[in-house]
Amino acid sequence: MTFKYTNKINLVITLGDPASIGSEIILKSLANHRFSAQANITIIGCRSSLIKAYNDLQNKTNVDLVNPDQLNIIDILTLPEINWGEGNSDTGKASFLYLEKAIELTLDGKFDGIVTAPIAKFLWQQAGYNYPGQTEVLAQKSGVDKFGMMFVGKSPYTAWTLRTLLATTHIPLKTVADTLNPSLMDDKLDLLIHTLKEDFNLPNPHIAIAGLNPHSGENGKLGTEEKDWLNDWLDNARKRYPEAQLTGLTPPDTLWVKPAQAWYHDSNTATADGFLALYHDQGLIPVKSMAFDRAVNTTIGLPFVRTSPDHGTAFDIAGQGIANPSSMIASIEWAIELCQNRIRMENGKWRMENEE
Repeated sequence: MTFKYTNKINLVITLGDPASIGSEIILKSLANHRFSAQANITIIGCRSSLIKAYNDLQNKTNVDLVNPDQLNIIDILTLPEINWGEGNSDTGKASFLYLEKAIELTLDGKFDGIVTAPIAKFLWQQAGYNYPGQTEVLAQKSGVDKFGMMFVGKSPYTAWTLRTLLATTHIPLKTVADTLNPSLMDDKLDLLIHTLKEDFNLPNPHIAIAGLNPHSGENGKLGTEEKDWLNDWLDNARKRYPEAQLTGLTPPDTLWVKPAQAWYHDSNTATADGFLALYHDQGLIPVKSMAFDRAVNTTIGLPFVRTSPDHGTAFDIAGQGIANPSSMIASIEWAIELCQNRIRMENGKWRMENEE
């Protein structure tokens, strides 16, 4: 018996809401078979939705579409009728069941990672699933209570990689200061450092951490959180992680100057490997300004890789053939790369397959 080494991973893509642009961006993303050498890809969703998208969009787009007959599809909850852009409780239920099945099979070892197409949170609510979003379902069903929402994008101009983790996510702005505390910041920083090491092969990461207030509080004149506890927290964090370079607390209005230079002009600009933003818009306004069509949402802290396009269901353009697949393509690319990196780290070598 001999052995061969392979970096081919097993990846599952969930369809998202069947009435959304999910089918379109999947068919466009997989059209040129660019991923076949690196990954075995399976779609979990509604086969009829993919077939309908393929038939309806043939004459509406100049972008190639893969024929669903060429895809590996796990068909779940086939819907009798799908009207583009008209999501309802049935499509909400379907999108939840697709995700649930993908998690189950991935935890069983069938897949190395999950790519999720967009869902409509309000339709989950209508279907009786009371979750804030896919991230929380992934965490709960994986049995983890420490997880984070990180956004990754690779510049088309310089190939520099932007990595931004949010300390808080979908909460009102007025509750951010009360939600932040040393324990939460410890959890998020731990996750970010671990992810940069394990998934991005950065053993000595440089992380820039934002202040909360304008000018990072200006010594208590513009807000007291930095002076009261954030500065002390950061000093303690530097002692806990001597291998990491922790910069901060950087005033939020200047934190993104060097990343923008690295994204648009020069990848050698001295900037950080990762950024820790303290609330949703503080992190996502710059991410979407620089990388709107290329940013990928990856959930860190899970026992498997999960990525997702950084956009919604786009019901308003569903079925028109004009949906941009760039973020889905990037999500698949990043899922493959992150899965490969995890396999390297876990095994110390490529997965071996028996070869008679």
